[in-house]
Amino acid sequence: MSEGKKTKFVTAGRDKKWTNGVVNPPVQRASTIVFDTVAEKNQAMINRTNKTLFYGRRGTNTHFAFQDAMVEIEGGAGCALYPCGTAAISNAILSFIETGDHILMVDTCYEPTRDFCDTIMKKMGVETTYFDPMIGEGIRDLIQPNTKVLFLESPGSITMEVMDVPTLASIAHEKDIIVMLDNTWGAGVNFSPFEHGVDISIQAATKYIVGHSDVMLGTAVASEKYWDQLREQSYLMGQCVSPDDAYLGLRGIRTLDVRLRQHAENSLKVAQWLANRPEVDHVRHPALESCPGHEFFKRDFTGGNGLFSFVLKSSYPKATTALLDGMKHFSMGYSWGGYESLILANEPKSFNSLRTVANPNFEGTLVRLHIGLEDVEDLISDLEAGFERYNALVLEKEASL
Repeated sequence: MSEGKKTKFVTAGRDKKWTNGVVNPPVQRASTIVFDTVAEKNQAMINRTNKTLFYGRRGTNTHFAFQDAMVEIEGGAGCALYPCGTAAISNAILSFIETGDHILMVDTCYEPTRDFCDTIMKKMGVETTYFDPMIGEGIRDLIQPNTKVLFLESPGSITMEVMDVPTLASIAHEKDIIVMLDNTWGAGVNFSPFEHGVDISIQAATKYIVGHSDVMLGTAVASEKYWDQLREQSYLMGQCVSPDDAYLGLRGIRTLDVRLRQHAENSLKVAQWLANRPEVDHVRHPALESCPGHEFFKRDFTGGNGLFSFVLKSSYPKATTALLDGMKHFSMGYSWGGYESLILANEPKSFNSLRTVANPNFEGTLVRLHIGLEDVEDLISDLEAGFERYNALVLEKEASL
């Protein structure tokens, strides 16, 4: 009988060969692995790519346990580890492209992903074409004979567009194009990448996997077809992580499902409250119809989390600053996925440097929230007070006209 998903979060990566009889796999720190005989050393060399102690950069039992857990949760054939999510993205791409290749990159990707394509990839002679996240079947028109990678991120960074991943993946596979997905929002819990045609699922495990805002960590889980190449190319580029960080990622998995469900419950309540605020034009929460691609969220995702955005009816930076500066429970900070609530604002003009084909068609300020595990009533009260500060400055401006 197969295990339920909730059970997997408790049992994943806890094979006795990693735990040695204790509940949690111990933190095993090592650079040099020593052998008593030539035969032992040679055997380790033969099996060095298959979770065998050989050299610290190949991993220790702590790393192997975390890698096993990620594969049990997301699927795929193997998991490569990186010191952060950006390293996971860049090295996954680097593992499969060469000079003269072409990448199709969703226009709503994470900003460092775009920077990587526009600098490192360009310098290497790799062309990038950005496409609208809602392109669907239209992706066929952008495929070139040298297209090697189709890179997706769903929902999109900041503006939260949910993509039709199965359709895009199916079209890409007709041309033997590798489909990569930044699956950080889905976290391996709410979106099953390999059931939807993805070849390599990438996460900033810094976010929900770790869940406590105290570790930088990246993962890339690959299908059997691409696992060997991803593993060996990443190894050649020197990618490895601290066993302590791998341990904290593994510990985070134990409560991942429970945390995400609470984040999702809290965020939906806040999103629904915001949708009724007179200052708000619309809310971009995948679970709400006002979010682009909501129909794909309903079809492909099993739940949400704490991250979403809302758009104000106008852009008045001074008032937005007043809203943000007086927060009690929301802090301003980059990243997300921890237990705490965060808030950041983006003026419409800021998207001019972030987007080339999918500029959002709104004129108001976009505010991105990460809803943490605090009492929802406290968060709503905090936002309500923020709107009072915001409105006071808006009225002051109107009175001066």
